[in-house]
Amino acid sequence: MTGIIILFSFLAVILVAFMSIIQKSLPDAIILFMGVGLGAVVLFFVFQAPDVALTEAVIGSGISTLIFLMALKHLKAEHEL
Repeated sequence: MTGIIILFSFLAVILVAFMSIIQKSLPDAIILFMGVGLGAVVLFFVFQAPDVALTEAVIGSGISTLIFLMALKHLKAEHEL
């Protein structure tokens, strides 16, 4: 059963990463990038590294996505001036 979870998570991470690369909308690409981090969280947890999974969830998926979205908002506001 664990092997199926690992295989599904690995394939999902690859698919979401590819979708993030080909996405034309930058906010959508940032959200998909967050999905790559969440897929990594699942893989870290399955491989019994809950401390790394928690760190990736908070910093990799949460804070970095928030920073990217805030920077995008700032750039759009600056571009309109």
